[in-house]
Amino acid sequence: MIIADQVLHGRAAILAAAGHHPYARHSLWRDSEPRGYRRDGAVLWLLPAEHGPAAGALGSPGPALDVCAALVAEGALGPGQWVHLPRLDPAELAGRLTVARHDEWDFLWTTTPPPFQPSEERVVRLTEADHPALAALVDEAFPTSTSRPGDPRVVDWYGIRDGDRLVACGADRSRGDIGFLAGLTVAPAVRGQGLGAALTAGMTRTLLTRHDQAALGVYTVNVGAIRLYRRLGFTNTLPRSSLHLG
Repeated sequence: MIIADQVLHGRAAILAAAGHHPYARHSLWRDSEPRGYRRDGAVLWLLPAEHGPAAGALGSPGPALDVCAALVAEGALGPGQWVHLPRLDPAELAGRLTVARHDEWDFLWTTTPPPFQPSEERVVRLTEADHPALAALVDEAFPTSTSRPGDPRVVDWYGIRDGDRLVACGADRSRGDIGFLAGLTVAPAVRGQGLGAALTAGMTRTLLTRHDQAALGVYTVNVGAIRLYRRLGFTNTLPRSSLHLG
């Protein structure tokens, strides 16, 4: 049985309970009808299956984990689904959830355009005709990326070319009220030339013309990327633990 101080119905109610935090504004799709729960300083939401990841939460990690475990016990969450929770000590999961994978990452966001970067003028919006080149670049440079050509979550692709060759790419995966950058990738042969900074800055500048904030996610072990993103203005940080349920 789910024990909650308050059950929340719909996106607007959950956003209000979460204080319109940028992470909630990003995670809760504009056209979604999520269910939410507020308990002891935590707000957790459950998205419709087609909108995965299945659940997200803000606030106190313990109460968020309690609600998540109750949802699993009731069958509302199950194996193969992802949940994004406040940063957890893995020891807290013992006996609570069966987890196939546990990732630690940071949600970073900014409200201001970045400093202009060399080669930023080379960033262009890509089209469907570029999908074969995109697929080849992602396979070469970022084979574990969850952003792929044809992914319905991708609004637009952006990239940098060196002559006829695509050497950098990134996906606009904005879905809620926040501009969201994903799958930022640079070909190994041209790394160290500032193309990652140029791509990130150009995409951020573009997304901030349509949204009041831009955000991205980065694994905590990727210290080089974190250093770059902070230099470009992504100084607001929300630590996350992502759990792939087993």
